[in-house]
Order: sequence, then C-alpha cells, then structure tokens
Amino acid sequence: MSDHIQDIRLDLAAAYRMAARQGLNEGICNHFTMMVPGSEDRFLLIPYGLHWSEVTASSLIEVDFDGNLIEGEGIAETTAFCIHAPIHRANPKARCLLHTHMPFATALSMLEDFRFPMASQNELMFYGRIAYDDEYKGLAFDTDEGDRLARVMGDCDVLMMANHGVMIAGPDIATAYDDLYYLEQACRTLVYALQTGQPLKRVPQDVVASTAGQMNRGRSEPRDGALHHFASIRRILDRHEPDYAT
Repeated sequence: MSDHIQDIRLDLAAAYRMAARQGLNEGICNHFTMMVPGSEDRFLLIPYGLHWSEVTASSLIEVDFDGNLIEGEGIAETTAFCIHAPIHRANPKARCLLHTHMPFATALSMLEDFRFPMASQNELMFYGRIAYDDEYKGLAFDTDEGDRLARVMGDCDVLMMANHGVMIAGPDIATAYDDLYYLEQACRTLVYALQTGQPLKRVPQDVVASTAGQMNRGRSEPRDGALHHFASIRRILDRHEPDYAT
C-alpha cells in the first residue's frame, strides 16, 4: 500500500473516530467517503455494521461506482452507495463526502423553508456555499435518489437535506471535516438563539459577503486552519484511541 493511500486511510478513520467522540454519529448509520488517490471511480468507506468508534484504517473498504468490492472485508450499506457514488461521480471536486444526521443541523433541516439567516460568524463561513434540498424522498435504495441529490447539490460544498441531515463535500478530509464541525457549531448556536424567542440580529449583507471572502480565500486548496484543526484531531486520537491507526 502506498504511503499516500495509507495516509488517506488514517485520516478517514480519524474523521470517523472524532465524529463519534463529538456526538455527530448515529448508531451504525451515516457515512464518510473518500476517493482513492489517483482514481476517478473508487472510494473508501466504512463497512456495514461497524460503529464509528470502532473504525480503523485497515477496516475501511474500497468500492467502485458500480458497487463492486475492490478491497477489504464487508459490504457497503445500500444507502451509502446510492447517495455517495452519484455525488462523487457528478462532482469531481467532491473527493471527500461526509453525511451525518448530526443533531443541530438535522433539527434545522426539519423547519419549514429553512435558510441560514447569516446571524453568526460561523454561519458567514458558509455564505454562498450551501444548497438546500426541500423535498425529502425517503430512503435512498437506488441511485436515482443519489442522482437527484447530486443535481440539487451541484458544486456547492454543503447540502442541507430536508427532514434528513447534511452532506459536506470537500477536496480532502481535513477541509471537509473542518466544515462539518463548524457547520454543526453554527447550527447549535442558531438553535439556542431561536429558543430565546427574540429577533435575530442579522449581519449586514456587505459584511456577510466580505467576511465570507476572508474566511474562504483559496478554497481550491486545503485551508491552513483546517489542516491545523485536523492535525490536532490526529494528535488527540494518537493519545486516547491509538488503535484507529491499525
């Protein structure tokens, strides 16, 4: 196994583990996927039935866009393949896809006609980067649903999925995980603010646009903050859950 592929496996296992530590997972459901380096039709993901807290670098399986198992032991859960494969195929920039039912983002996805009000600094990070799917269609047991979600998402980095959860797309695991974490933080503080029953103090539009530009400068490459954030995740896991690297 090349060093690059092994690094990807380590990062993806670390993402699963930290998401479990941070309460972003849900049973054995939801999925993180990452395209295999140098490939345009194969990706890594968790095998069906494994809890995120159990994921190791070697337990990840490799499948292709036709659902064939290329490497590893286990199977890809049907909805994982039917959602992730079409989005990876439709958007070559989406090398990493993170799908969760994390609680605060999912709570907001249940609101009628929800759109982020751009009322907190964390929200501004996602200005112009979010697509909204307003039609929940049930479980994705065929790729038609994945194709539909891919069309709705387009080339956006975030898909808010009505009555369902969220999908994050990124060029690498560190960037995608940084977005996942800060999106849930933005959702958490918005839920808390809405609970007060007081009017939201929205950020002026010109400040929204300029601040988003500051935060997202150079998004075609990994952000320094995202890289440092993910390096800290790896250090935490190296101390407390070193078996993720096995």
